[in-house]
Amino acid sequence: MGITDQANKRADELSGGQQQRVGIARALMQEPELILADEPVASLDPVLAHSILQHLESLNKEDGITIICSLHYLDLVQRYSTSVIGLREGRIVYQGNKKQIMRMTDTEFKTIYGEEAERMGGISGDLSDEEETVSDGEEVAE
Repeated sequence: MGITDQANKRADELSGGQQQRVGIARALMQEPELILADEPVASLDPVLAHSILQHLESLNKEDGITIICSLHYLDLVQRYSTSVIGLREGRIVYQGNKKQIMRMTDTEFKTIYGEEAERMGGISGDLSDEEETVSDGEEVAE
């Protein structure tokens, strides 16, 4: 997990990313077939978030461990997932794969996150009236 040099430190002396790695390492000591990672990158900066998710992805691909991961950011879901289930108030409101996340409409997004939710970043299945696609595929605002 890349934190051997931190072995003699107390957990509260470790960074958030190091603490997450300790949690994963502790789970691995039990030789699991499945890891349930409940928001493993909450409160981590983007670099650390990707590092933790890359570790989980590696455990899945290289060691065959099933990873069930709760994430709230669609860009991370799109990058690291193989299948996606969206829940709202304990009910399944969306099911798809990472490619379908790219095509998720604003309506589907609001079904998962609520009507007041607004999208951030470049993932959107809907084009606004003010955008047009030019011949090289770039979108530009008028």
